Amino acid sequence: MQEKQLRARLIYNPTSGQEIMKKNVAEVLDVLEGFGYETSAFQTTAEPESAKKEATRAGLAGFDLVIAAGGDGTINEVVNGIAPLQSRPKMAIIPTGTTNDYARALKVPRANPVAAARIIGKNQTIKMDIGRARDADYFINIAAAGTLTELTYSVPSQLKTIFGYLAYVAKGAELLPQIQLTPVKVTHDNGVFEGKVSMIFAALTNSIGGFEKIAPDAMLDDGNFTLIMVKTSNLFEILHLIRLVLQGGKHIEHRQVEYLKTSYIKIEQQKPLGKRPMMINLDGEYGGDAPIELRNLKNHIEFFCNTDEISDAAYSLDPFELEIEENVQKFAHEAEELDF
Repeated sequence: MQEKQLRARLIYNPTSGQEIMKKNVAEVLDVLEGFGYETSAFQTTAEPESAKKEATRAGLAGFDLVIAAGGDGTINEVVNGIAPLQSRPKMAIIPTGTTNDYARALKVPRANPVAAARIIGKNQTIKMDIGRARDADYFINIAAAGTLTELTYSVPSQLKTIFGYLAYVAKGAELLPQIQLTPVKVTHDNGVFEGKVSMIFAALTNSIGGFEKIAPDAMLDDGNFTLIMVKTSNLFEILHLIRLVLQGGKHIEHRQVEYLKTSYIKIEQQKPLGKRPMMINLDGEYGGDAPIELRNLKNHIEFFCNTDEISDAAYSLDPFELEIEENVQKFAHEAEELDF
């Protein structure tokens, strides 16, 4: 019987990363065809949710693989198009954006579309956890709130394209003296936190804003968020915490940081009358205001990645691989006991 022809749909943002993808579409399609996929491409437009709508269409049309090429925003849109579907295609990413947090977590080459596409040929995948906010918004990397997390909205898109991550760093330095505490109530699997915070992070990976140690022990597929709450607005303490992050993630033990694992989070602002609402950031974009409920959808979408370079502590081995490993160890133990 003839094997089914695999089909892939490339959804790419033509303006991301100084239009690098436009120059590489033909070669990327050749790479995918070489891996046995009948491949077609869709260029996103200025229409709202262009990538999301096309991802939904491709999923419903039965495509086996959808590749999101662009920045974290494009990847987020494609995920939002696929995540609600009952039958979901596999996903791959070709990162061409500014921070490329998801690519860092999956160890996919950045700013090199052809090299990123070749990761698919390794046939290594992880069934990734996806976050759901409220009932219809999905995120792949981070939900956040607080003064510093609002800097994403303040950096003009043109500045991001020209100066990349430096634009965020400059804006972040400008906002540091303006950090304020907000009284919140945060409900999670282990109880309730009530107090004042300057920042809240609910992370799905270990890479946030280009830093790979903010959630140093985050797992990609364990069904949990890493919840981080910063309980100080003191400039010197914030700078000290940043130094601890750079020193390998030592901030998680600091007295001004709440750090825990949870599959469910509800963030409520205990605001005085007249205080502006706490804005929620989902994967770098405005995701509405508090209150908000976040749920972890365990193993929701299978992503191609480079597991050779991902720490074993960051994801669970496939059950079949675990069985093989167990049998190999058993055989080695029995071989040692044989008397030749």
